[in-house]
Amino acid sequence: VHGIVRRSSSFNTGRIEHLYKNPQAHIEGNMKLHYGDLTDSTCLVKIINEVKPTEIYNLGAQSHVKISFDLAEYTADVDGVGTLRLLDAIKTCGLINSVKFYQASTSELFGKVQEIPQKETTPFYPRSPYGAAKLYAYWIVVNFREAYNLFAVNGILFNHESPRRGANFVTRKISRSVAKIHLGQLDCFSLGNLDAKRDWGHARDYVEAMWLMLQTDEPEDFVIATGEVHSVREFVEKSFKHIGKTIVWEGKNENEVGRCKETGKIHVTVNHKYYRPTEVDFLQGDCTKARQKLNWKPRVTFDELVREMVDADVELMKNNPNA
Repeated sequence: VHGIVRRSSSFNTGRIEHLYKNPQAHIEGNMKLHYGDLTDSTCLVKIINEVKPTEIYNLGAQSHVKISFDLAEYTADVDGVGTLRLLDAIKTCGLINSVKFYQASTSELFGKVQEIPQKETTPFYPRSPYGAAKLYAYWIVVNFREAYNLFAVNGILFNHESPRRGANFVTRKISRSVAKIHLGQLDCFSLGNLDAKRDWGHARDYVEAMWLMLQTDEPEDFVIATGEVHSVREFVEKSFKHIGKTIVWEGKNENEVGRCKETGKIHVTVNHKYYRPTEVDFLQGDCTKARQKLNWKPRVTFDELVREMVDADVELMKNNPNA
């Protein structure tokens, strides 16, 4: 397995450190990292020509929706044109007939949803620079598939989480903060839209779906989702419930707070700075096609996901409160 990592003055491989420590996952030479960047077409050609991969998974992106409003041009360059650079590199290296290409599409393509639930044929309506950039990437993958007969697929994955989710994403922010409150390291934290509803699954299940898409005989695009919808508010409630606290909501809109029923302490507040300029209120996927054609189905339940994330952060914060 070869990976591309951006050069940084600080270490940015924290989420794969466990692979180095596990001799079963990493025997010397089985995993190799190359310095590169999706904004640099020359390095992509060089790496692909050297490695000559059989499968390419493009999981690289500026993937924070809220931040994409502040870094709109950069997001377009990495998430949109970056995908084109990878596809062009495959073509330049003469690997069109030997490479299978996976593009990480997103439920954010549906944005202002045109039907419920969303499936492969649902019209797109992105509501952020991130969603718009991913829309370009989606269609350029389809174009290369049809123009050059490249085995290229879009996996339209709904929200997939795990304990290795980035700390500034809402699910991980909740699990980290709840863990800190449980350990007495924090009293209160702030969130944005508590009523945003998402179809949340476990990254472990969704990565299996990515792989399955490249093992088929013909390239097709697939929606990957659980079909269940839960609000940010519900994620908060279940996270606190796991550490023995009951959250009671008081007030409305920006004045709403989440108070602990057992102690009376306010643990959650609402801050408008975490709202998006254009909100995506509701996402629910229909993965019927993946169930039928890939024989895929999600295994980890929402409750299991929440518990796993909170437990992992409790252990992390015990050993390193400043993590």
